[in-house]
Amino acid sequence: MRAKRSAPRAHRANGFTLIELLTVMTIIAVLLTIAVPRYFNSIDRSKEVTLRQDLNIMRDAIDKYQGDTGALPETLDDLVTKKYLRAIPVDPITESVATWQIVPPTDPKKTGVSDVKSGAPGKALDGSNFQDW
Repeated sequence: MRAKRSAPRAHRANGFTLIELLTVMTIIAVLLTIAVPRYFNSIDRSKEVTLRQDLNIMRDAIDKYQGDTGALPETLDDLVTKKYLRAIPVDPITESVATWQIVPPTDPKKTGVSDVKSGAPGKALDGSNFQDW
């Protein structure tokens, strides 16, 4: 007995239709509009956290230097030279070591670095100025 042959089918090309491609592209675009702002917001938030941590570390080093020597450091480099810091941290907002703002002591008889602030322009996510931190 011979096998019965079926009628020939129309040959369909392998691939996607234009509608399928447009649907997938629309879904990807919607997902990106949700994800991208959150991504950039998290980057800004992490830079702010790093800036606050760097300021706290440098202020702690200034306090320790003053406690050990009885005087304020003349420059931030003194903190590195005397091994209170391994290196001056990079300001994560300006991405530079040179933008730190040195705050002199309030007593005119003293010299040196009593505090340090960021030289970054602009505002943080909470609305405060970077230079006020």
